Amino acid sequence: MLAVDTNVVVRFLANDDPRQSPLTRDLFLSQRIWIAKSVLLETDWVLRNSYGMDRVAIHFALTRLLTLPMVMVEDEPAVNKALVLGEQGLDFADALHLASRPPGSRFVTFDRALIRRTKRLGESAVTDLPL
Repeated sequence: MLAVDTNVVVRFLANDDPRQSPLTRDLFLSQRIWIAKSVLLETDWVLRNSYGMDRVAIHFALTRLLTLPMVMVEDEPAVNKALVLGEQGLDFADALHLASRPPGSRFVTFDRALIRRTKRLGESAVTDLPL
């Protein structure tokens, strides 16, 4: 099994380098690949900020990546929940933070927009931190 860095995942998803992209395609189709949650988080950031992809396109790309038969991901239940929350409108980073919290714990934030969005999704464990 190979653990991959963000640049390998981005090159695979973006398919934008004539030399490196084919190598990543071959790798993802022939080797068992392990992807850390931090790599997914950074991949989201790179695709948004360097490639100008929107939330929907990134969600599609990550979902497609994680359904490849040779790909395994760290904390798969949390990543899958984050993808579901992302599909419902949450930013992937916020969704991954929320989905990765210990069972039964509250999630506190100063981000009132995040609190409103999560409440609309039925995630009542997100609250503000009173000043």
